[in-house]
Formats: sequence, structure tokens, C-alpha cells
Amino acid sequence: MISVRAINGCSIIRTATSGGGPPVSLFRHRIQRLRASHLREFSKLGLNFPLLLSNRRFLGNNDAPSCSSCIHSLVESVSEELESISRRKGSRIRVRASVKVKLTSYGEVLEDKLVNQELEAGLLLEFKKDADKVLLAVVHRRDGKKNWMVFDQNGVSCSIKPQQITYIVPGVYNFDHTGLTDFLQRAQDNLDPQLLEFAWIELLEKNKPVTPEELAEMIYGRADPLESYCAHFLLSQDEIYFSVLESKGSRSIYSPRSTEQVEELLRRQRVKEAEEKEFQEFIQLLKSAKKAPSHAKPPKSSWLADDKVQDRIGSLEAYAIDAWASTDQQKLAGTILKSMGLQKTSVSALNLLIDIGYFPVHVNLELLKLNLPTHHSEAITEAAEVLLSESSDIDAVRRIDLTHLKVYAIDVDEADELDDALSATRLQDGRIKIWIHVADPARYVTPGSKVDREARRRGTSVFLPTATYPMFPEKLAMEGMSLRQGENCNAVSVSVVLRSDGCIADYSVENSIIRPTYMLTYESASELLHLNLEEEAELKLLSEAAFIRSQWRREQGAVDTTTLETRIKVVNPEDPEPLINLYVENQADLAMRLVFEMMILCGEVVATFGSQHNIPLPYRGQPQSNIDVSAFAHLPEGPVRSSSIVKVMRAAEMNFRCPVRHGVLGIPGYVQFTSPIRRYMDLTAHYQIKAFLRGGDNFPFSAGELEGIAASVNMQSKVVRKLSNSGLRYWVIEFLRRQEKGKKYTALILRFVKDRIASLLLVEVGFQATAWVSEGKQVGDEIEVRVEEAHPRDDLILFKEMPETDRKLVFTKEKLADGRSHLWVEL
Repeated sequence: MISVRAINGCSIIRTATSGGGPPVSLFRHRIQRLRASHLREFSKLGLNFPLLLSNRRFLGNNDAPSCSSCIHSLVESVSEELESISRRKGSRIRVRASVKVKLTSYGEVLEDKLVNQELEAGLLLEFKKDADKVLLAVVHRRDGKKNWMVFDQNGVSCSIKPQQITYIVPGVYNFDHTGLTDFLQRAQDNLDPQLLEFAWIELLEKNKPVTPEELAEMIYGRADPLESYCAHFLLSQDEIYFSVLESKGSRSIYSPRSTEQVEELLRRQRVKEAEEKEFQEFIQLLKSAKKAPSHAKPPKSSWLADDKVQDRIGSLEAYAIDAWASTDQQKLAGTILKSMGLQKTSVSALNLLIDIGYFPVHVNLELLKLNLPTHHSEAITEAAEVLLSESSDIDAVRRIDLTHLKVYAIDVDEADELDDALSATRLQDGRIKIWIHVADPARYVTPGSKVDREARRRGTSVFLPTATYPMFPEKLAMEGMSLRQGENCNAVSVSVVLRSDGCIADYSVENSIIRPTYMLTYESASELLHLNLEEEAELKLLSEAAFIRSQWRREQGAVDTTTLETRIKVVNPEDPEPLINLYVENQADLAMRLVFEMMILCGEVVATFGSQHNIPLPYRGQPQSNIDVSAFAHLPEGPVRSSSIVKVMRAAEMNFRCPVRHGVLGIPGYVQFTSPIRRYMDLTAHYQIKAFLRGGDNFPFSAGELEGIAASVNMQSKVVRKLSNSGLRYWVIEFLRRQEKGKKYTALILRFVKDRIASLLLVEVGFQATAWVSEGKQVGDEIEVRVEEAHPRDDLILFKEMPETDRKLVFTKEKLADGRSHLWVEL
């Protein structure tokens, strides 16, 4: 066998008289890579190749002499030149390592090649900066007993430990660190990973390990500092042909891998390259979508059509909400962001998903983070449809017919689920009889059924400015359970006869059939009350009953906590600039107070009924906890006083065996009963009451079981409340952000948080915020503010007090004909 190594020619040319060597065609391919620039470099070094320069036919002409004879001639020429240069330059390389003898794993006695060179100033070395980066550096001086100060290739001086050193370039002393850039450039020009393949073939055939310096002799024809470093770099970066056989400090010996290993590694490399190509195509897809105008961005469904694309988008989505499922998913998102030239932050991931059209501009991140269900599964939907079509009413024979009553259903104008309505009449003795009709979802759903279990898991319907996610499948809730105007509807009706002072004289709880007469909004109901129409005498009776009930509760120690509340409905929330409809509800409004009082009355009756018949129910109470209402008498009636009182209230308590006094409402017991389509705990009360009405005490749930259900449902409800509050706040801030810059808003000072930082209530918006107010301002004062900054995504809004004006916020009471008073807010 003959081997020829061309200095800086980046080739190995081998011939073999028998099997085991590469084909001659491979040599021709390698020789053709000896470009004219390489030959000129050889000439500078004193190497002449007359065979290559004169007989150009060798480089590919079919009429050329045989490859075999050409190669033999080339071998002889190169060998002679190499021997001559070797003799001339042999004195260049000085090795300061003592020679030792050892027995290798190959069974040969060789000199020890793992002896490390002692460190000293001026040496050129490579060191590991961190887990992924190695740098060249020149040793400067000692730094303590073990460490050394070096100048690295970036011109930075730093201290390194001996164990960080990965290679000491042999034959270099007193190296000038200013020459590092040039050395690296020349090394880069010399690197050709394909050289390792040919070296591997030869070394594998000989079953021989190799050091970087020996590899330099093989592939470059010499082991000068530059070539030795290049060989080391190729070996240390190689993941295919060689593996580390032995290592000690900065010295390593490499062993050629077996053919089987190399083939497997090459297969993996091809797979990796294919994956990388596919990944880059994905990155280009992201960049293209990012640049596209809004109307031309790919639909969300297109990002979910391919599994791999969906996984990558899913990793970005998880990164945006800090909820990655695994470290691999986190790394994938980080790699995507880095490839897009973005920082590895959740904000970057969010903005990218918005920029490509996957997320709408106003995506609800809290909803994604909480992972609340927004749709019902196909199985639940099908089960609900079966209930609608096949369910029979087991309470049909026990229902009383109340379709003769005028029935008012009063709710917000966008309410999807109507689950309560009211009726009233005056008895011959002058007393008022009231009916609170509540939708009867237990007519369809039984405890423990598939639909019931799903409702329990959800705990409550979710009401957001942008959407409603019902507790029950929509068709079942809307078409079956909800009260519908002009139609016969199943209900559970609580009837109450009030004494003239507002206390309960008599009551009943029964299954019923009703026919709702009116579906009113709070605004339309208030308008009807102010018109005082004779034909709506029943509505007037309800308002009268609400008034005397409110008076009675106050005498029992009830605390008034009415305030202003914001309600927002967003139209087309997927649009970048959706329409925002904002409403401010005054809880002192006649219609709102009417409904509020009737719901409390219903809850008191159900608690009394449950206590009388020993029915386990979710009884709710709330201690007053040293609330002395007179202590707040100096504050203006309304939001200011209510805010101060609420701050000192204690949390509600629950009991599942007997009623607990609800001091804040001023009643002996209370059970939430009027929203069984929206709240699961209300539904459990229906299950229990209806079981008793069927003539037995075989209740679906014991007190202990109710307690367990309540713990789970209340936890879920708390999450939903947090989501609803954050969603409302986001859209209020977005609403304020869009308003004309410098617009003035009237604000009430509710309390002082610290020094002159006050908690404010914006009257026109019903929104609470904080701002610095001037000296002399007191709780209850009215000021004017403007929005300085508003960033809904960051939950940031800053207000600044405007100069004082003569505007005053006045709360006035209007005396009504029936003796009641109505609170008005005037600007």
C-alpha cells in the first residue's frame, strides 16, 4: 500500500493492491479538488508537482495515462519533497514532554502520548469557556496557585482553571495574542471535515489509534502548530468517525469507530439534517406569516393541520403562558424564538403567535393558563340531546299550575340562561304574596349522571366580556332548562306571604308550571317602574315588597353594600379593534334592588324550609364581625360608605346540616337557590329539595357529601371569579386606552392606601384604580383625573389628578309616592 499526503492540499490519496481500499475513482475525485490556489501554496513552501502541473489530462481527461501510473509517479514526487522538507524543518518542533513507555489497549508498547505540557506564559491553548463554547487564548501569567490569566480570541482577559484547558498547541512559545485572529483565520481555511473520512479508512484498516499531531501528519503532511491545532479541532468536533480512547488533562488519543457504528451515526446524521431542513422551512413559514398583512395571515386551523407544526406551535403557546409540559417542549420553544431572532421570553412567544395570526390581538392569556373548558365534548353534547328528547318528568303529577300568573323575568340584556322570574299579587287582607320561580334543571339531570358529573367538574358557568361558557351544554341549557317567554316552563316556585313590616308570614316550596309574560332588562324594568303604569300593578307590588323587605332586613342588622359595577360586552373579540360596549350599573337602581331583594327572600325561605324538614343543604352565613354601621355614618351614602364597610367584613361560612345566620344580609339563614343552570351548588340544593317534595328523606347527598362537593366547586368558582375579574379589568383598561387623550373622568376617593395615594372609583366607568391626590383631599371627595398610561396586556393603568374644578358629585334621594326613596347620582 502507498499513501501520499499533500501538505495543505486537503486530500489523502491511497492505492491498494488488494481489497479494502477505496476505488480509484474516489482518488480522481479527491485529486480534482487540488485547485490552482492550493498548487500555488505548495510552490511557496518549496513543493513542486510537475506531474500535476504539466500532465493536466490526469485531472479528468479520458486520454490520460492510467490512474495507477499517475498516482505512483505522484507518490514518488511528493514523498521526495516531504522527506526534504522534513529534514529542513525538523528542528522547528520542540516538545517539552518527557517520554514514557506504556502498554496500550491494542497490546503494543508505545511511548506515553498523554503527558501534558507544563503551563507557562506565551503558550497557545484552547479552553472551555462554558458548556457550548471553546476559545483560543494565550497564557499571560499565573493567577494564584493553580489558575492562569489568559488573553482569549475576543481580546478579553480572564482567569481559567487548568481543568478548563482542552488543548495546548505544540511547538508554540511566546505567542503574541494579537496574532490570534490571523491564526484562527488560517486554521479555518485549513479545516475540511471530509479529511477525517479518509483518515478513518486507513486507521480502521490498521486498527490504530491516533493523536491530533499524528493525524496532522497524515492529512496535512506535517505536524506544525497550525496543522496540529486543525487536526485537534477536527477530532474534538467529530461525532462520526472517531471517539476518545483515552484522555488526560488536555491530551487525548482517538480511536476509529467500527464500520457499523459509523454507518449508524451517518444514518442519524442524515435524519438530523432532514429534520433541520424541515425546521428551517417551518421558521421560514413563521417569518412569511409574520410579514403578511392581517387579512392574508394563515388561519389558525392551518397551523394545526400537520402534527409536527402543531407540536411546535404548541410549544410556543405553552411558553407564552409559562406552562410547558416538559423540558423538551421548553427547549423547542426557545430554539424557535432564537431562530426567529427573538428573546427567549413569554412575551416574545406571545407576540410571535399574535404576529402570525395564531392568536388574536386580545387573546385571553388567563383563560389559557387556567385551562378551563370552553366547549363540551361530543359525548356530553350527545348525552344532553338524549335528555332533551327522551327524558320524562317524574314530578309531572306533583306540579301545580301557575300559568295564570303574570310572570316577570328580569336580567341583563345579553343573558343567555334565564333561570329565575317573579310574580306578585295582593291578598284580600292587604298583604303581598310573592312567587319566586326558579328554572328546574333537575327535571332533566339526575345526580351522578354523565351530564351532572361534567357540570360538577365545571362548578359554574363562565361569563367573560368576550364569551360565555355555560355549565351545561348550550342546547340543553337554552332549550330545555331556561325559562322562555310565552311558553309553559317547568319550575320550582317559592311562594311567600309578607307581613306589613316585611317579615315572612307564610311560605311554600312546590314544583310548578309557569308561563313567563315578560323578559325585561334592568333598564326596561326600571323604566316601567318610573312610568307607574296601572296595567303593570304586579311589578309595582314587587317593588313595594322589595322596599319593605329592605327596611326589615336593615332593622335586623343588614348592611347596605350597594355600589357601582361595570359590565362589558365585546363584539367581534377576534378583531384587532373590536367594539366595546361598556355599561355602568348602579346597584341602587330600582329594578336591581327589586331582583336583589327577591333573591335574598328566596334564599331565606329555602333555608327555613330545609331547617324545618332536616334537609342537608349548602347553608351559607356571614358573621357581621364588629360592624358598627354608625361608625361609617360620616361617609357619603353609596359607593364610598359601601367600600369602607366591605373592607371590614368577614368571609362567608357554610354549614350543611342547619342554617347559619347571615348577619350582613340580616336574615337567620340563607341558601343560594336561584341559579341552578349557572351554579352547581344551587343545583345540589334543587336535588335535595326535590327529593323531599317527592315524599321521602332519601336525599341524593348527605351533609358530609355536600361538604366535599362544596370544597371542590368553591375552589373552581374562585378560579372562575379571578378569571372574570381579570377579563373585565383588561377590557376596561383597553376601553380607557382608546379614549381621547386628556379626557377627564370624575372619580370618588374611596380610601387612602398610603400617604396621598388614594383608591378611586371612576364614576363614568365603574372602575377602581389608584392615583396620587393633592393635599387637603379627603375620603368621599370628588376629583377629576385623566389617563396617563394604559397597557391592558401589562395590567397597567396610571391616572393623574387634574386641577380642581367646580364640579361636584352629588348623591340625592327622591321621595316616591309610596313612601320609598330612590338614590340618584348627579354630576
